[in-house]
Amino acid sequence: MSTLSTHVLDTSTGRPAEGLTLVLEAKAAGESFLELSRGVTNADGRVKDLLGTASKLAPGVYRLTFDTGAWFQSRGQKGFYPYVQVVFEIAATDEHYHVPLLLSPYGFSTYRGS
Repeated sequence: MSTLSTHVLDTSTGRPAEGLTLVLEAKAAGESFLELSRGVTNADGRVKDLLGTASKLAPGVYRLTFDTGAWFQSRGQKGFYPYVQVVFEIAATDEHYHVPLLLSPYGFSTYRGS
């Protein structure tokens, strides 16, 4: 079973994206996803207990949805993307997966971190 973390940085300010809501889901049958947990980023742009009651994830396809539209709106900014969805696959067991999000009002980037 694998662990998972994320980190959101606002590249327009060079600061962590505090207060951004996100949802973690697992791919179910067909094209549907099942919500596993949700959280809000802290002052460091991280969610302390991202996995909720599940401490580890089995191999499979997962999706992180970041509510970027509401986050920018709460700061009096207009963003182009109302939300960002990052779909990724966990293949190995006993490995840590880190999915960071680099965010600005008109762009975003993500990668597999360590």
